[in-house]
Parts: sequence; C-alpha cells; structure tokens
Amino acid sequence: MEYRTVGKTGVQVSNLCFGTMSFGGNADEETSKAMYKRCREAGINFFDTADVYSGGRSEEILGECIAHERENIVLTTKVFWNTSADVNGKGLSRKHMMQGVEASLRRLKTDYIDFYFVHDFDERTPMEETLRALDDLQRQGKILYPAVSNWAAWQITKALGISAKEQLARFELIQPMYNLVKRQAEVEILPLAASEQMGVISYSPLGAGLLTGKYGVDKRPEQGRLVQDKRYTDRYLDEMNFVVADRFNAHAAERGISPATLAVAWVMSNPAITAPIIGARNLTQLEDSLAAADVDMTPEWRNEISSLSVTPQPATDRGETLLPNWT
Repeated sequence: MEYRTVGKTGVQVSNLCFGTMSFGGNADEETSKAMYKRCREAGINFFDTADVYSGGRSEEILGECIAHERENIVLTTKVFWNTSADVNGKGLSRKHMMQGVEASLRRLKTDYIDFYFVHDFDERTPMEETLRALDDLQRQGKILYPAVSNWAAWQITKALGISAKEQLARFELIQPMYNLVKRQAEVEILPLAASEQMGVISYSPLGAGLLTGKYGVDKRPEQGRLVQDKRYTDRYLDEMNFVVADRFNAHAAERGISPATLAVAWVMSNPAITAPIIGARNLTQLEDSLAAADVDMTPEWRNEISSLSVTPQPATDRGETLLPNWT
C-alpha cells in the first residue's frame, strides 16, 4: 500500500479508502468487522462513512472497529440527509450540522472527525452559514478539516472564495463520483482540485457493479443495484454504458485481470485522485478491490483503457480545446 498526502493538510492516507456504506446493511456486524480487519492488514488507514448509512449503524460498527486504534485511523463522515422526521433533520443549517456532528461523534465513539463532509448542496441555506458552522466545528476541535461531496465545481470554487475572504476553514477534500463511464469530474472538479491543492477521494469506481464483469449489452443479472435500486438504474441505465462494459470486460480478459481490480486501478492511476473509495459486501468482493494496489498501470495502459469510453468535452465545450492530461 502506498500513502499520499491529502492536499495541503500534511495528513498521510493510504491510496485506497474503504467505504463502509455496507456496514450494518448488506454486511452484518461480523462480516463488517472482518472486512475492517482485512483492510488494516492490507495497510488501509483511511475509512469513509456517513450518518445516514444503514440508519447510523455504519458509524456505530466502524466506531467499534477503530476504538482500540483511533489515532492510527483517518476518519470521514458526512452531514446533510435526513436523520430524523423532524423538519430540521436535513440540510446544512447550523442547527442540523451542530446536532449532526454530535450524533456522529457518539456513534463513532470518538471526540473528533478528521474530514467532515457536507454530503450534498443545500439551496435553502446560504453558503456563509454552512462555512461558518464548519469553521466553528474546527475551532472546537470536533472536526479537523471541512470536506465536500456532490457539489459542482462552481459551487466549490465559490465556497473557497468565501472562506478566503472571511478567513474561514476551507474545504480540503472533495468526494466526487468517478469511474470509466462517469468521467464528468475530469472536466472541472479534478482540475480545480489540482489547482487548489485539494485532496480527492472518488466514489463508485466500479460503477455500482457495472464494471465488475457481471454486466454487458446482453448480460444482465437478475439481482444487483443496477436492476433493483432506482438511484443506480437512473444513474447508469444507458445502453452506451453497457457497450463500454463489454469493451472493458474484453480488455480485462485479454490482460488476465479481474474487471473489478482493473476498474479500481484505472481510477487510482489518475494523478488528481488521492484515493478511490472501495466498498464491499463480503471478503471475496473486497479482495478484488484490494488487488488494485498491486497493479502497475503505465500511462500508456491508462490511455488504452480510457479510449474504451467517451472522453467528456472540455468546460468551454470547444472540441479543439484540449483537456488536461488526466488520461
């Protein structure tokens, strides 16, 4: 396992981050703890969760896992989505964030969170309100650094400007979606992160299972997130994505490597990515993703894989304008 610095923070993290969305849900407590142990054996020190994963159970199980070695772990969690039926139980208001962080700290059995993510954009709450609350939480020692997930590049840039002007703690880590069929982050988010020296931990490197070898134009399993969960069918149910999956599966077979391993390795090879977030429901799935740490992907190989999908247009939408060499 290699270790990389998160932006300008000086914090060293493994180049794979383990996401615990399955803890307490698709993975029971015993399996969850076994996967945590395997991640630590592999050298992973970076773990991602959220207050809404499995209704808070993910945080509770992860808190039990890290209790004996908290200082050796870099921990993230998130705030935004509904955690109660209360009218104020959602969003990025000071009220919800202050209540949310206290609840997460209790479930995680810790007195601080390394990177605290705003989980989505809140159109109802002024950015200044949210950023001031994050700054206060940092000053109180409850979080070390603010972080942001699922915001557009212009929203992140606006927040960075406010933080600089008002001398508030700025976002130091971005969490966007990024995989071979979802490459929009290459257009503005990854260049922004590189320019502003921000860390990036991207999620969904396997495309919700699309890039694991289970899917193709004429290959659809009866069960799985892509056929059972509307969030993922809406996100990935485009015929071109299945064409890319077929091409990718064939390429992986030619190379004699698991498609899941190769999909994670491709994301890891982007120089703007600090660590892709891997997830699993069991130890077998986990091993395929962990194997990506041992893949020696050259720039030429990365380019070959990138050519299997569509490179997004540059931000100016002028085809003659070259994107940065992310591929």
